[in-house]
Amino acid sequence: MIKTGDLLPEVTLHEYSDGQGACPIGPQAFSLHERCRGKRVVIFGLPGAFTPTCSERHVPGYLEAAKALFAAGVDEILCVAVNDAFVMNAWGKTFPVQGEVGMISDGNCALTDALGLAQDSSARGMGRRSQRYALLADNLVVRRIEVDAPGKLDVSDAQSMLKFLGEGGAA
Repeated sequence: MIKTGDLLPEVTLHEYSDGQGACPIGPQAFSLHERCRGKRVVIFGLPGAFTPTCSERHVPGYLEAAKALFAAGVDEILCVAVNDAFVMNAWGKTFPVQGEVGMISDGNCALTDALGLAQDSSARGMGRRSQRYALLADNLVVRRIEVDAPGKLDVSDAQSMLKFLGEGGAA
C-alpha cells in the first residue's frame, strides 16, 4: 500500500467533459502526474457512486469543506471511484454545489490497484472497488494517507484532512 513519502503512481484516469473550452463532450483521459504536478491536491477515494455513505456523508463533507481546504493551501480536490466517467458525471450533478470537487473515474481500477487499495465487493454485487481513503499530495509526493476500516468513515473525511492541514500538515 502507498505510504507517506511515496510518489503518486503515474496512471491514466478519466473525467467527463461537458464540451466547454477545447475539450469535446464525453470522457477525457488525463495523466494523474500531469494533473497534480506542482499542486497540492487532496484525493479521496470511495467504494462507489450513489452508495449511501459516499452520497450522504463523504462527498457532501468535502463539498462543505472545500473553501476551507482551498484556504489551507489545497489547489484541487478529487473524488475518485471505480465507476465510469458517465456515472461520476451524473453523480456529481446530484450535489447542490458543483465544480469544487472533481468527480474522477478510475473505471479500470488503475489508481486503486497502484495505491494498493482495491477491495473485493463481489459478495455485494459490486465487483472490485476502492477502499475508503483520503490522501494529500504535494507536487506528487504523498504527505498524508488515511484509510478507513471497512464500513467506516472515521479518518478519510474532510474534517480530518482540515485538522491535519490546520496542524501544519505538509507545510
